[in-house]
Amino acid sequence: MSSAVRRHAPLPGSCAGMWTDADEPAWGSAAPATFWVALEQPGPWGHKALTESRLAPEIGRALERGCAAAGGRALLIRSTGEHHVGRGECPSHRRLYVAGGMPEGTPWLLTGEIGDPSLVLDLPFATLGGADPGPALEAVRALSLTQESVLLVCTNARRDACCAVLGRPLALEAGTLRPGRVWECTHTGGHRFSPTGVVLPTGATLARLTPDLAVRALEAADRQEIGDELLRPRHHRGLSHLAPPLQAADAWVRHRFGEGDVRALTVRRLSEDEEPDGSVRVRVDHSDGRSLEVVATKSYDEARPRKNSCTTGPVPAESWRVAPVPAAGLTGTP
Repeated sequence: MSSAVRRHAPLPGSCAGMWTDADEPAWGSAAPATFWVALEQPGPWGHKALTESRLAPEIGRALERGCAAAGGRALLIRSTGEHHVGRGECPSHRRLYVAGGMPEGTPWLLTGEIGDPSLVLDLPFATLGGADPGPALEAVRALSLTQESVLLVCTNARRDACCAVLGRPLALEAGTLRPGRVWECTHTGGHRFSPTGVVLPTGATLARLTPDLAVRALEAADRQEIGDELLRPRHHRGLSHLAPPLQAADAWVRHRFGEGDVRALTVRRLSEDEEPDGSVRVRVDHSDGRSLEVVATKSYDEARPRKNSCTTGPVPAESWRVAPVPAAGLTGTP
């Protein structure tokens, strides 16, 4: 296979093309997940990949339900480049990644190879958001802790064409630059921000990636960071363990103060109820003692309707706006 990679720009009128032209912040658009389970499954993926692939549908269905019930998310992954295995072929061993600990500020990543894909169902899903990976290590003995982060790039064409047109070339080139650390993955949401990726174990969800940014994302994640360039509004969708308004607040504060360490900030809503205008008041505390109160508000751009997916029509575009609370600015040691 040639080493040259043909990159593609978003197609005119595609969801990614319309959102790239608008150049609005991607903050608050990450799929919420307190943990991630990624199981290798080569070959084609359908629209509902976990039950429409060459993985036994009963395993995919149970995996998806088990993760969702515990607040996590399940994905299928495959190696970059050539992945069209022959009909009926199944790998003798599959790579498995389990990422957790994000809600506790202690991201961890387990990996290993399993021969029987049903072993993934032995995972103690209810514990995976916690700081201790021990229960998962006990349940699936093939797993072990790793300090090497991985990037999962959405390439699920059956969900949206932009993920294939933009995601596959990105995954291939980034995988060439960092072999074994970049995988194609199934639907992660946010086709309009393609090429998109999720970095494990941090759960940082990224938009409009380039090969250079993909490499920087991996290098930063090895330090439990997001990376300076990736904090920009057009690239940082949010940390997946947070709810959308908290993702937006966290991303805004990180961008404003250049804070890439995923462990440095603690984010919480100050009220369970939204304000009359739909805004959410949020407190962001830094590990160095500083704190900031902000308001996250979902806005709707009716003047420039856009597609959220290439399979749907244009709608008023949603995005999050964040502003500091005037009477509750940054406090503590600067």
